[in-house]
Amino acid sequence: MNIIVCIKQVPDSTQIRVHPVTNTIMRQGVPSIINPYDLFSLEQALRLKDTFGATVTVLSMGPPMAVESLRKAVAFGADHAVLLTDRLFAGSDTLATSFALASAIQKLAGERPVDLVFAGKQTIDGDTAQVGPGIARRLGFQPLTYVSALRTLDRATRTIVVERRAEGGVQVLKTRLPALITMLEGTTPIRYPDMPDMFRAART
Repeated sequence: MNIIVCIKQVPDSTQIRVHPVTNTIMRQGVPSIINPYDLFSLEQALRLKDTFGATVTVLSMGPPMAVESLRKAVAFGADHAVLLTDRLFAGSDTLATSFALASAIQKLAGERPVDLVFAGKQTIDGDTAQVGPGIARRLGFQPLTYVSALRTLDRATRTIVVERRAEGGVQVLKTRLPALITMLEGTTPIRYPDMPDMFRAART
């Protein structure tokens, strides 16, 4: 099983500042973290790795310093990390971002078919919740958004059953792989990095 997890390095919202003239986020001097919503998706992917021996690759698009977030993801247990970085990506909207990430996933799938793509439900610096579904649309993957739990995954039939939080209750959805899943916050406790993975991340 081959899993891709899309993560984003974002400004720490507890120390964020807004430019008084442009009304945009001032990133300079603000510490960066992995988008908190992405951590729940990473944790779910790592649980599938623990259960099925899946390969987990973290994928991000951003400036060169975003490599630090990828290293942290490797420290959590991801197997591989890929960073898309170019000055041309600066200021990309959700359409351009989903196109770039989907193109990278297609390239990775050319080496080994991708079964699942995970992403956070949204990012704390954008709050659009559009990139995950946009990636799914470009890849032709079934989008499963706002997922609160994975019930079953059957590799023989290549099907997955999830619980999706909806207004007024919970939906139970079943689909065939490949699929893209955006996880809700608080769905699973986030693990702590272990020493071997931390040393491996330092060499990445």
